[in-house]
Amino acid sequence: MGQLGLDADAEAVYRILLKRPRAGVAEIAEGLDWPVERARHTLDRLAELTLVRKSSEELGKVRLVNPEFGLAGLLQRRERELAQHQQAVAATRLAITQMLTEYGDDGGAQTDEVRRYTGLDAINSQIERLAQGAESSVEVFAPGGAQTEAALEAARPLDQAAVERGVDVRYIYLDSVRNDPATLNYARWLDEIGGEVRVLPQLPPRMIIFDRRAAIVPIDPEAAARGVLILRGAGVVTALVSLFRETWARAQPLCGSRSTTVDPDGLTRQEQAVLDLLFEGHTDEVVARKLGVSVRTGRRITADLMARLGARSRYQAGALAMERGWLGRSVRSGADADEDTAGGESGHDGTAPSAPAA
Repeated sequence: MGQLGLDADAEAVYRILLKRPRAGVAEIAEGLDWPVERARHTLDRLAELTLVRKSSEELGKVRLVNPEFGLAGLLQRRERELAQHQQAVAATRLAITQMLTEYGDDGGAQTDEVRRYTGLDAINSQIERLAQGAESSVEVFAPGGAQTEAALEAARPLDQAAVERGVDVRYIYLDSVRNDPATLNYARWLDEIGGEVRVLPQLPPRMIIFDRRAAIVPIDPEAAARGVLILRGAGVVTALVSLFRETWARAQPLCGSRSTTVDPDGLTRQEQAVLDLLFEGHTDEVVARKLGVSVRTGRRITADLMARLGARSRYQAGALAMERGWLGRSVRSGADADEDTAGGESGHDGTAPSAPAA
């Protein structure tokens, strides 16, 4: 139980409460042969973990939160922490690589494992070169919501040629692309010719991986104009492939699925993602950007969730969502994935490492 945040004392008291839910501090202390203060301190710890609450009927006593929800909530929190840790490790690897390219803007610091490119023409040329040389797979994170017409047009011949060569072309887009006819039509076209497209409410930064040997990433995801890096080091590319594989496993097929699919509590995947982002402290603007929707839409979703939770503030909404076990679901939910990684072809939206459109 230590993995869920329960130390030996907390577990001992919790097991007593499972057998005698109405046990008070004195009874617990007597049963464990503890000082009363130790039992009281441990009950406070269980209350912090939302496993017990103060009794509304008997002063000085607690009531046991239904274990099915209490323990499940702790497990969900732990799963979310582990998933976030895995993504943080991959992001850290990428950040280290990016930092190593900060010096030597004249290109003298570049190596065969890390190359920097700036300017749309240079970036597009590199994407075309790698896409045309791909032999087994092209895997793409395409955040940002709707793709530009220019990106779709640039991506189409590269995607088609890759699929015809037998290359696995897979994309992951934001759920919000369903609201853009051009992007949605492109995704359906790609699916029809043999590519694969999945969606999630939020995504890591833009990225394209070719044959699991080379990856294109933005130098700075928040400043696309700075250019891209082409990475070939086995360590960092392997980490990015793992990140893509885990994300693909959580994503759902775009074609044939609906963004309005809800869980047993009536939450859509987009609503689950909004709850997680708000709980992490992101502003309305950041939430909207990560979901690829307008700030107005993001605020509407937030207001609706607060109303359903009966919350008067975002802080209270976070506490109530945690109590109900609504947090962390966007990290775990999604379709069962193949063991293979996924991606799409190259192309770009006129910003950073672009990916084929759709």
